[in-house]
Amino acid sequence: MQLQPTILRFVQMLSTVLQLDVEVVDADLVRIAGTGPYSKFLGKKLNTSSRIFRYILETHQTKVVVKTRSDPICHGCDSRENCRETAFLGVPIMLDERCIGVISLVAFNQESRERLEQKEQILSDYIKHTAQIFVAKMGESENKLNQVFTNLLSNMDQGVLVLDDNNRVKYGNSQALNNLEISRTELEQLAVHIQPLSVHNNELKGHQQHIISLGARQELVVGQFHIINSHQLFLMSFYQPSTTLSGSINSQPNFSSIIGKSDKVTKLKTLIARVAKSPSSILISGESGTGKEVFAKAIHNCSDRSKEAFVAINCAAIPEQLLESELFGYVKGAFTGALTKGKIGLIQAAHNGTLFLDEIGDMSITLQAKLLRMLEEREVMPIGASKTTPVDIRVISATNRNFAEMIAKGEFREDLYYRLNVIPMHLPPLKERDGDIELLTYHFLDHHTQKIGGSYPGITTSVIASLNAYPWPGNVRELSNLVEYLVNVVPDGDQIDVDLLPPYFENTPSEMAAPITLSQIPSDGNEESLSLEQMEKIRIEECISRLSNRKLVAQELGIGIATLYRKIKKYSLSAHG
Repeated sequence: MQLQPTILRFVQMLSTVLQLDVEVVDADLVRIAGTGPYSKFLGKKLNTSSRIFRYILETHQTKVVVKTRSDPICHGCDSRENCRETAFLGVPIMLDERCIGVISLVAFNQESRERLEQKEQILSDYIKHTAQIFVAKMGESENKLNQVFTNLLSNMDQGVLVLDDNNRVKYGNSQALNNLEISRTELEQLAVHIQPLSVHNNELKGHQQHIISLGARQELVVGQFHIINSHQLFLMSFYQPSTTLSGSINSQPNFSSIIGKSDKVTKLKTLIARVAKSPSSILISGESGTGKEVFAKAIHNCSDRSKEAFVAINCAAIPEQLLESELFGYVKGAFTGALTKGKIGLIQAAHNGTLFLDEIGDMSITLQAKLLRMLEEREVMPIGASKTTPVDIRVISATNRNFAEMIAKGEFREDLYYRLNVIPMHLPPLKERDGDIELLTYHFLDHHTQKIGGSYPGITTSVIASLNAYPWPGNVRELSNLVEYLVNVVPDGDQIDVDLLPPYFENTPSEMAAPITLSQIPSDGNEESLSLEQMEKIRIEECISRLSNRKLVAQELGIGIATLYRKIKKYSLSAHG
């Protein structure tokens, strides 16, 4: 159907020259073109008179019928008795040993039948030549489509690899080559293989981690597969972990959950790699929202206990009495309301694994004493039990409180503090992680887009600049929540731009531009009668009407784009001039 106008012109010329009617159908018996009685219902599937077409499509052979009612192929045809066709010549349209359609010549009177019968071979050869022209035109059309397809991929901001039926890479755009740190020539020469990092990843939707093998080298790449018009595409995520794999994937520290390349985060990763296999307790400190549990899980995943349980509990979220039973468990009949079978505590549940105690500073003094005894003796006494149970656990605790002040006030046991703080680990606030905000933003864009099930929106450089300038009092958690909000509110097919940011971003340092000076205001001799705000309004209005592009307007005025939007709203101006 993509070539229907071209085919239609051909069949009309054929019919005029040969003085026979022509009909063309595709492999699905859809009428592509026709003359005379076959000029109707183009694009519709045949429901009658398709026995001969089916025969040609199946056998790939030319078929001539000069006695339509008596020919064996017509037996069983519902229209046989009423058939007006006196002769038929059908030629298969072949492409790479596949029959993709049929061209037929049809006679409706005795004179036409005789002409077709007498010149059967000449007409057959002529129609075969026409079929080859159709195939050539299809090739031209496919080449044009491939050119459009290639140009589209070349201009995408995301890396894309195109694979053939054998999963060999046929093409990679410049972004993909940059991500893989490889030249186009090298990509064409190497055997490239892509497989999910986890065997379960191919069952999930959205971006997942994949291992791309480039000869002897391996790269860990976040992306997903798409099938488009028989092309297999591997679409890379904007965020990439930039991890070159050497040797066994399992022998490398699993830092995929820790997003960041800043100096402070890099030093933390180095520290984790050194202490992960140790049984010593670790105390993670840092502001709320810095990702203490994420780092605790990374330590567990890099340790020899990674195949065992990682048990986490927030000590501030559970009342004291309930926290004790949750941690230590209890035996049958230990107290009123206890389960008849008793309950195994989280400490025992973490046996051979890792116990993560978040907000440890909120634990009561009484419970601190029991926890200290467990750490010293490496055994746990459930509530109501008469004997202890040995446990082998690695304890990681976290807090955002000042232990020195708490110990001085008698709110936290000093001996427990030293037991927990064998290996101290301080997480920097997000504002001190230079360069990590953009990486985290793209990571959360992927994560929340996948979770919500929408299309990937992308994000403008102006938004990234605003995010980098913001102080982030809520740290990584606040950034994640903001990106989730933006993914929900951005219109389908649009990028996230600064006009979607919450109002408090208008006053970020990057947007605190210098005020517009009088020298910037067009002079009309009436400066004394205008206030500064009036002159500012005139200046902005003039720029908008002249430039009509909000980014160019902001650049000329020397202000941030968010500030421009705020002033447009303040002065009730049109953002489009």
